[in-house]
Amino acid sequence: MISFQTELENPIVQKDIIELEKKIRQYREGTIDPDQFRSLRLARGIYGQRQQGVQMVRIKLPFGKITPRQLRRIADISDEYSNGNLHLTTRQDIQIHHVSLERTPELWSLLEKDALTIREACGNTLRNVTASAEAGIDPQEPFDVSPYAQAVFEYFLRKPFGQEMGRKFKISFSSNENDTAFAFIHDIGFIPKVKIINGVVQRGFKVVIGGGLGAQPFSAQTAYEFLEEYRIIPFAEAVMRVFDRYGERNNRHKARLKYLLAQTGLEIFLEMVKAEAPALQQEEIAIRRDSVPSVPPSGKIFTSLKPSDPEKFRRWTATNTFEQKQQGYYGVYIRVTLGNITSALSREVARIAEAYAAEELRVTVNQGLLLKFVPSQALPSLFRELDALGLALPGFTGAGYITACPGTDTCNLGISSSTGITRELEKVISEEYPDLIYRKDLKIKISGCMNSCGQHSLAQIGFHGSSIKEGNTVIPALLLLLGGGALGNGSGRFAEKILKFPSRRGPDLLRALLNDILANAANTESFNAYFDRKGKEYFYHLLKIFSDTSSFSQQELMDWGQEEKFKPVIGVGECAGVQIDLVQTLFLEADEKLQAAQESFLLHYYADAVYYAYAALIHSAKAALLSRKVYVNSQDSVLRAFDTHLGDQIGPEWRPFRDFVLAIRQKRPDLTFATAYLAGASDLIKSIRNIRLNELSKSSA
Repeated sequence: MISFQTELENPIVQKDIIELEKKIRQYREGTIDPDQFRSLRLARGIYGQRQQGVQMVRIKLPFGKITPRQLRRIADISDEYSNGNLHLTTRQDIQIHHVSLERTPELWSLLEKDALTIREACGNTLRNVTASAEAGIDPQEPFDVSPYAQAVFEYFLRKPFGQEMGRKFKISFSSNENDTAFAFIHDIGFIPKVKIINGVVQRGFKVVIGGGLGAQPFSAQTAYEFLEEYRIIPFAEAVMRVFDRYGERNNRHKARLKYLLAQTGLEIFLEMVKAEAPALQQEEIAIRRDSVPSVPPSGKIFTSLKPSDPEKFRRWTATNTFEQKQQGYYGVYIRVTLGNITSALSREVARIAEAYAAEELRVTVNQGLLLKFVPSQALPSLFRELDALGLALPGFTGAGYITACPGTDTCNLGISSSTGITRELEKVISEEYPDLIYRKDLKIKISGCMNSCGQHSLAQIGFHGSSIKEGNTVIPALLLLLGGGALGNGSGRFAEKILKFPSRRGPDLLRALLNDILANAANTESFNAYFDRKGKEYFYHLLKIFSDTSSFSQQELMDWGQEEKFKPVIGVGECAGVQIDLVQTLFLEADEKLQAAQESFLLHYYADAVYYAYAALIHSAKAALLSRKVYVNSQDSVLRAFDTHLGDQIGPEWRPFRDFVLAIRQKRPDLTFATAYLAGASDLIKSIRNIRLNELSKSSA
């Protein structure tokens, strides 16, 4: 076992890992509530798998940035703690699977040696901050958004208001107006803009809020056409605080920001955001523009070689490379089928990056990798190296490279196999429609269920896992959706549901769809333009033959990659964390929050101290209400209900309870206010506990 005390330099990280180890021990001993423990481990990137007794660990890579050294570290950890596979996600994380729970603290400590974290990678937290992988080298970008994504990641890591929100929260930065990071599906999306003000170039962002995918996708709404760069972090903090306080907490299907925004309306919501201004530690936060250098490597000399396979090289350069805004250099994409790459291949990629490119790679939103600053004369040699490893498959930007979540391979929510059908469809395209690798307007995305981890709603051709029941027989199925994609500048469209069909018919359905497009669409007509011209009903009638299950083969009763008849096994998903409603658990958590407030205060983190004390008050009040069977669905409703049902049982100095608690919105979180608020919170929590104890005493008398 690693000695956390001696081998970690950052005391905050050290404390975090020791706390995880302690909680695992308490969980195994049965002295901690299982739901409370689940919430804690999810906020530390540890996710229960479909397979019992093992965990998925998600490693948080802000905007997909990873160095060769970090990649080697993850590869070594995968060999030691996992199964030797790294999974690249659509949110630019890396996941490893089949990890023993007891070994996660040790694993985490090893990651931190190379500045890698799993903190807030799952659960009801601010998830990984994503960005266009091309940021910094994008020829169309107004400026590099990487430092802004880095600043947001650093600022919000471990912030108390981002630990236990009603649901997960997602932020993205696109590098240009094409919106390649899909700002429109995020809780907050940023698109870079510049203005000339008094002859000076001012950087800022178009800001959209309230987007999301899932079973009911929402397109984000415009909050600002131009928000100055120094205001983006305070704005994001205020939005998160409002979401934490007013967001739904009982019905997890309605607990995303998009539903709160729909409930309040944009204008009222933005007023609520502005009302948080006094509570913010800073109203303006400057961004260090040089925090993520984007400069070419020096001292690398390359011998010019002829390509090993000229025709494949031509196809590869046309679809897997692009000329950077830095003259003479190229960005090079690496296709990673299903986002899965072995630890051995990962080490080879790390070596190649050091030899041919800048020593920083990016994980892309379609589960691949991007090398930066490859000199033009090095492309043939680089191609030779990648081709020898099986990593020079052309078509990164085309229809043949399909995005897919792991689905039933590891996820509790997977219904039918997303990975098996992906392999079959990629084979159909590569063998029968090879020229589709050049079609940038035609993307295929597949999810194992309706929750859209594979982002099927964003695809021109999307599928998600499902099932069909015929009598007593259950058939593995897919739902087809058509017509999704980004429109640019923070707008997008979601794919429309067409029909459901047995999974085994997927290749034939794709052939019928592609044949129709190639035969009837105009030469310059995009797929979505063709879909709009022909209409949803046209495609339904074209393909409905595949949905007819009045007769089916025995093979269709087996999912892709399976040799036994299909049995839908859907567990309890952990994507959004859990609800904790046990009275005693809430009081214990209030104690922990109050202790965290006091620790933050001693470190002079007054804003954090105040928010931890606020959270402790919320937990205590909710516990007292639940003991009376008063159920509430948001933090704000906790405050209102407490005044209604218990307000007369606390001292006059704390009445109304809601006003006392929400003083955090009116006061700057400085030393004076933090001192008074923590003292009041401590006394008030004792008073609430006494109410509960008195009730128990009376009931047992």
